[in-house]
Amino acid sequence: MSTPKLVATDLDGTLVRADGSVSDFTRDVLVKLEEIGVPVIFVTGRPLRWTRVLFEHIGSVGLAIVSNGALVWDVAADQPRLTRLIEPALSAEVASALKASMPGLVFATESLEGWSGEPAFRPHVSGTLEPPRRVAPIEELVDEPLIKLLGRRDGDDDADELLAAATAVVGDRVNVTHSSFPLLEISAPGVTKASTLELVCTELGISASDVIAFGDMPNDLPMLTWAGTSYAMADAHPSVVACASHLAPGHEDDGVARVLAGVFGL
Repeated sequence: MSTPKLVATDLDGTLVRADGSVSDFTRDVLVKLEEIGVPVIFVTGRPLRWTRVLFEHIGSVGLAIVSNGALVWDVAADQPRLTRLIEPALSAEVASALKASMPGLVFATESLEGWSGEPAFRPHVSGTLEPPRRVAPIEELVDEPLIKLLGRRDGDDDADELLAAATAVVGDRVNVTHSSFPLLEISAPGVTKASTLELVCTELGISASDVIAFGDMPNDLPMLTWAGTSYAMADAHPSVVACASHLAPGHEDDGVARVLAGVFGL
């Protein structure tokens, strides 16, 4: 393959280790890519507040794509470069349809200001979520444009089954995905990691064929399909392994950095 002009990488389960850290080796590779003029774009399902801790590793391009493509953050300016939000009427329509078809489903919402949730909503990882901005029924929480609508249900332990059930209800009215947990991540129609990465790359004058991308979960599938060169992590979701054109070592083994060191001769 020709040498890529841009690196796009997911974070959790891909670039960072299970404890959320970035190894010294990965850090060194990112610095070397910056030195030779290859931009690295973080493309993550994380909300902005969980991505900030890794901004020190962003190079001069200074952009991060967060919340599965709903937000492009300008790190230097500390402000949004692009928002792709779900309008209130659509959020209300989708939430109502899912509640009617999937009894027990409870919701949370994500905005630039933070998250809000229904009284019964429990974070999918205990102890990792700051207090909500608001606690109220979903009908009251969809009164503003949202970055993401989140849904979960007690007793659901298969993320793929939950996703399939939700997709059968909402179709293409919104984009629904998951990133390992049985938690629905709902974005505005057409908003994916890939569609927002394409907008950023167009601005930078870089084509899909010149992008090398890394991921591990279903929310990475659009990006891996779009990029000219794609790598699934060794411990990735089976659908991601089947989709990607190459396989990288696991995230605990610095898989992204090891591949990049070889591709760019670092």
